[in-house]
Amino acid sequence: MSGNIDRRKFLKITGGAGSALGAGLVLGRPVWSQDAKNATPPVRPKTNIDDVLKVPRTQYSLPGPFPGRVVEINDPKAMTEKGVSADVVKAMIEKGITTLTGKSMKESFALFFKPDDVVGIKVNPVGPGLISTRLEVVDAVIAWLRQEGGGLPAKNIIIWDRFDYMLKDAGFTPERYPGIGIQGLQTMDDAFAEGKTQDSGKWLDKDGNHISLANFDKDTYYFADVEGPKDRPYMCQHVVNGKYSYFGKLLTQTLTKFINIPVFKNTGNGISMATKNIGYAAICNTGRLHRPLFFDVCTEVSAFPAVRDKMVLNITDGLRGQYDGGPEPNAQFIYPYNTLFFATDPFALDMTCHNILVNKRKEMNVKGFNEHPRFSEYLRYAEKLGLGIADPQKIKHLRA
Repeated sequence: MSGNIDRRKFLKITGGAGSALGAGLVLGRPVWSQDAKNATPPVRPKTNIDDVLKVPRTQYSLPGPFPGRVVEINDPKAMTEKGVSADVVKAMIEKGITTLTGKSMKESFALFFKPDDVVGIKVNPVGPGLISTRLEVVDAVIAWLRQEGGGLPAKNIIIWDRFDYMLKDAGFTPERYPGIGIQGLQTMDDAFAEGKTQDSGKWLDKDGNHISLANFDKDTYYFADVEGPKDRPYMCQHVVNGKYSYFGKLLTQTLTKFINIPVFKNTGNGISMATKNIGYAAICNTGRLHRPLFFDVCTEVSAFPAVRDKMVLNITDGLRGQYDGGPEPNAQFIYPYNTLFFATDPFALDMTCHNILVNKRKEMNVKGFNEHPRFSEYLRYAEKLGLGIADPQKIKHLRA
């Protein structure tokens, strides 16, 4: 996919004049992330995290077989002005996985998967043509799963994200990936949710429920003692409101494992990488969570078995990086980085990338509270919960 974007995609990712997306509706901008130095986050609401922590772990539970290990692979030939080199990216994927595991690609497959697994690939499709998960990265991962790994059939692989239309816009289509599943947890009237058109009502079924409601598992939910808004644009985007955020049935009932492929970008003074790519995508009704819980959602959602026991590998796509203006894609702050990161421990991965991005923001003279602990304390919280390693002194950062 080239670096060019058409006008429709440009309007989607920049929000367009007067759109709700520009105000952070779809992407969930952290409304307090740029607050004054002495400002404090809102009072933290009660959640059901204590109940989740009682669920027994499995051999695949986070932080996986390599807690605290992060592998960084850089190749300046991966992405140039001419586009992405699929061959270089494939070599980077192989080098990253084998360096992480110390095993061959086939042995690495057996470490994470069984031949009958249904494996998801969680991408970040926001910002197609700028900084979304690169198709070539996904291509290389699929090649490993199907050929060099364990011969996983195409029907056992599902590329997914929360919103179906974003997947299509980013090039994740049946034409590109024949036989591979492509699934958004929900659909919606995106033009209405973005404030571009009047309410069509096409996002409702005959009973007045969101047409995607059946895609969510009401037996598996993240509870937070804060109500969701009742306005129709919110309901269109978020499926339900109230105090419950339900997990997608794709995670609870279909996938047995998944690989998380976020992109390398900021969200205010923090980052929007591995744990946010899953924390705000696995569940519905997330808009209510941004102000009172924001980063903690990334930790607590990852503690649920649907994520904790199934997210076996994380690959952060840093072929391009974005150091400011996020989580929305913003070409002004995007730069060539040509780097991929690998980890089974998403919290060690995010702490490593957070510190790299802080240094980049300082290098580019970005004003803000980049090193304020509120922007990384959710990672230390995860270490307390036994989900990963966040102490930089305990993280083994390998550059290969």
